[in-house]
Amino acid sequence: MKTLADIKVLENVAVLLRIPQVVNAVRLKSALPTIAYLRKHHARVILVSHISGKGTETTKEMYELMRKHIHGMKFCPVPIGPEARAMVRDMVPGDVLMLENMRRNPGEEKNDATFAKELASLGDIFVQDSFDTCHRKHASIVGVPQLLPSYAGLSLVAEVEELAQALKPKKPSLAVISGAKFSTKEPVIDALLKSYDHVYVGGALANDFIRAKGYSVGTSLVSNEGEAHIKKLLNNPRLITPVDVIVAAHGAGRDGARVAALSDIGANEAVLDAGPHTLAALVELVNASKTIVWNGPLGLFEDGFMDGTRTLARAIAHSGAHSIIGGGDTLAAIEHMGYTDSYSFVSTGGGAMLDYLAYGTLPGIEALR
Repeated sequence: MKTLADIKVLENVAVLLRIPQVVNAVRLKSALPTIAYLRKHHARVILVSHISGKGTETTKEMYELMRKHIHGMKFCPVPIGPEARAMVRDMVPGDVLMLENMRRNPGEEKNDATFAKELASLGDIFVQDSFDTCHRKHASIVGVPQLLPSYAGLSLVAEVEELAQALKPKKPSLAVISGAKFSTKEPVIDALLKSYDHVYVGGALANDFIRAKGYSVGTSLVSNEGEAHIKKLLNNPRLITPVDVIVAAHGAGRDGARVAALSDIGANEAVLDAGPHTLAALVELVNASKTIVWNGPLGLFEDGFMDGTRTLARAIAHSGAHSIIGGGDTLAAIEHMGYTDSYSFVSTGGGAMLDYLAYGTLPGIEALR
């Protein structure tokens, strides 16, 4: 990939800069250095981003957050069109303008050629600094780089360098993959089992493996997919799954929760976190590892089942291992605990991080090449 250092001239150049959906301190921190670099070199910086949802959401709140750190930043209420072009023409060197949510236009997610061309017409060059969306084949990710000279921003370069190292971990190594939907995690689990000494499967994802072992998981969330492959994975000695869990009946909350062996999960109960024996074994592996990759909280974090995630976060932070952490819910958890600066690297990507670990590249990265 070409990087910012490869751009010969930035004076008064209109730069389309793709930044992450800034929803937490980690992503805000990752977005600012490239913006500062471009302003220092007197570029006109046009921020391109999105807000997930129904397509009616606005980046105005993101703008309000970022303008506290970027003096004189302005907001354009449309992603493309005459008003956007007029505001870009009025910019002077060092100005920063944020465009409205790209996903307000259906052409963004469809990678529509007309939309990509209209967006590209706003800039002279394109800089990709949104690793968290590089697994998407959207217009502002893969369409625009076909139309403009394109470069990697500082955050994207750091992500690629760090995750490239994670593909070749120092041993002993541990990967912790949680979340839901086995189909979305299947490729990364397969890849990590080839390069990591231990791969722990947690969160709702673990329910599929517990059920494949022949145990009831009560009312727990399950994927209902890939059972044959899951049973095959269970024969891999590197794969680790929970040996006990925290369960509760629907509506019982934390006060009604209890520790249960896998053979003791009630028909009206759901698995909500890792149990104490599971956590003790996991912490032991953490302490013995030199490389740790972690994506996804261990329990239903948003409903208050945080003990497993807290225990793991604390253990990794104090382990001395080279640690790479990612995933939106994981970032929310460690930010809540004040542990954001306690790891070797915190990725802005969730699905993008998993896809990179699975395939070694992403569509948005390939577009820059």
